[in-house]
Amino acid sequence: MLTLLMSSVADTSTDLPTWVLPVVIIVPIVTLIIGGLLGFYIATKVFKKQMRENPPITADQIRAMYAQMGRKPSEQQIQQIMNMMKNQGKK
Repeated sequence: MLTLLMSSVADTSTDLPTWVLPVVIIVPIVTLIIGGLLGFYIATKVFKKQMRENPPITADQIRAMYAQMGRKPSEQQIQQIMNMMKNQGKK
């Protein structure tokens, strides 16, 4: 009885060609790796572009920070800080 069960199990495994199992395992893994890398690359590009177009701090916020410190900033100082923030975003 046990040999009959073993032989029937062994017979069903020969129905598939030998190349199917490696393809079923390797293709999804490679696809996930490529998708993850591509998704990361696209996400970083989009994030950097958004940060360049919409900086996290505006000139009005810089003026408000200077006012909280009790100073009156010149326009040159504000532009200097904005340029520093832009240059830092390019790195």
